[in-house]
Amino acid sequence: MRDRALRVWLVLVGLIFAGVTGYYGIFGDLWHAAWRLPGHNEVTAMFASVYVTLGIFLLLAARNPAPYRLLIAFAAWSSLAHAAVMAVQAAQAAAHARSDFLWATLLFAVIGAVLLLLAPRRAVRAAPAAA
Repeated sequence: MRDRALRVWLVLVGLIFAGVTGYYGIFGDLWHAAWRLPGHNEVTAMFASVYVTLGIFLLLAARNPAPYRLLIAFAAWSSLAHAAVMAVQAAQAAAHARSDFLWATLLFAVIGAVLLLLAPRRAVRAAPAAA
């Protein structure tokens, strides 16, 4: 049951990272050169490219999660780190009614926590036999 839940979660997160982030973060910014407009950031497309790549690898890991344990751990901890940074930004932006920061914080915190909760456990090594 847990393995199936992890596979479903990896596909869901992989699609969010590769699909949604790819479309809005890369395609939208680069295709329309939105990063050049006042008030936009040139870092968004570069940052999104890392998430798109991570999403593709999470989709690949969904087939057999155990060998991808470290990749899943990276996705979990980097999502929690992202959520921590966004929490600070949400607190700073609260006076400017930027509720999108709060939702992004919650999204990345949930992604990271669920990945950690469902992540494959480290394989237990058998003790060497006495000679």
